[in-house]
Amino acid sequence: MSCSCCAPSADREPSSQVAAGGVGPTSDVVRDLEGMAALSGGVFLMGSEDGLAYPEDGEGPVREVTVSPFRMDVHTVTNTEFAAFVEETGHRTDAEQFGWSFVFGGLLPDEFPATRGVSAAPWWRQVMEADWRHPEGPQSDIGDRGDHPVVHVSWGDASAYAAWTGKRLPTEAQWEYAARGGVEGTRFPWGEDLMPGGQHLANVWQGVFPSENTADDGWYGTCPVGEFPPNGFGLQNMIGNVWEWCADWFSASPEGRNGTDPVGPPDGDLMVMKGGSFLCHESYCARYRPAARMSSSPDSSSSNVGFRLCL
Repeated sequence: MSCSCCAPSADREPSSQVAAGGVGPTSDVVRDLEGMAALSGGVFLMGSEDGLAYPEDGEGPVREVTVSPFRMDVHTVTNTEFAAFVEETGHRTDAEQFGWSFVFGGLLPDEFPATRGVSAAPWWRQVMEADWRHPEGPQSDIGDRGDHPVVHVSWGDASAYAAWTGKRLPTEAQWEYAARGGVEGTRFPWGEDLMPGGQHLANVWQGVFPSENTADDGWYGTCPVGEFPPNGFGLQNMIGNVWEWCADWFSASPEGRNGTDPVGPPDGDLMVMKGGSFLCHESYCARYRPAARMSSSPDSSSSNVGFRLCL
């Protein structure tokens, strides 16, 4: 099951936009190659068995996986980019259709009316009229957040955007290969320490979760997609900031997740998400590592989930 502490999975009726996962091109026409990095592919060590791993997530065993050459977006899709898609297509996200989405309670104003929370993670609040345009509910907007990652987008919404661009969601193997940036066997894309030399290299929770975020890294919620230094492949914010949807159905079993260009199981109930978010903290969720993974239902959305595309 998904980890509600990281990003809650909604108990909703299936949306008409939810479809089976696929990894092939979604269009013969690619809208724009600008802002994509060309990755050479090859063999890498996927997965983890370190002390931070969660057995139920199925991070291990560490295995050799081969990925073919591909392109990956340098950063997650932004509010400005998603707005262009909505303007041209009239797309309505799952959150808009359902009329609500999950918001981290710490982002809500003190006077915000009481709302239903997630029992296992009460910091997640069901907020009516929260959606990509209104990340913290109807009193909020994205006016000064055009360069922040779009959030409150489901797997179905991300897939619809991908079809519009002619790109696709990355497989989990592609995503992890890209996140590692050519660095093998380390906990983070840059080495073993989260903050080498005291330097912040990712947007994650600082302080005591969920009661105090000192925002020592400069951000309480999401940050602009280009805020922190890129990894060895020139990709930004591959860990922290927002969770990212992948094309694969989720399974904790390693079957179907090894070999050459693996695509995961043929079907399922939950989709893979990678990368962690601004809410990750070692005290409760150390999933801000390339090997870490979690899952959510394909129609779920929240204030810490976005996506990037590949080709």
